Amino acid sequence: MRVLQLAAKADSNGIIRLELPLGSANEEFELAIVVSPKPTANGTAKTKTLEELGWPPGFFEKTYGSIGDDTFCEPEELPFEETEPLD
Repeated sequence: MRVLQLAAKADSNGIIRLELPLGSANEEFELAIVVSPKPTANGTAKTKTLEELGWPPGFFEKTYGSIGDDTFCEPEELPFEETEPLD
């Protein structure tokens, strides 16, 4: 087993294409790929905004607390069922 470690930059579509010169034609390989954001200069990865994660702008501000029905609530907890003790 060999571990190949490299850095790559995604294109404008967010895609990275890999070509791995393994030197063995017509041979099967098992690959394990771990992808993690490259740390910035201060040592932390860039945090994506909610819009970058696919949420519409203002989604949480518009929907938080938006259920106006006062009868919409958590139901009462039912009592535990009494069972015979195990021997």
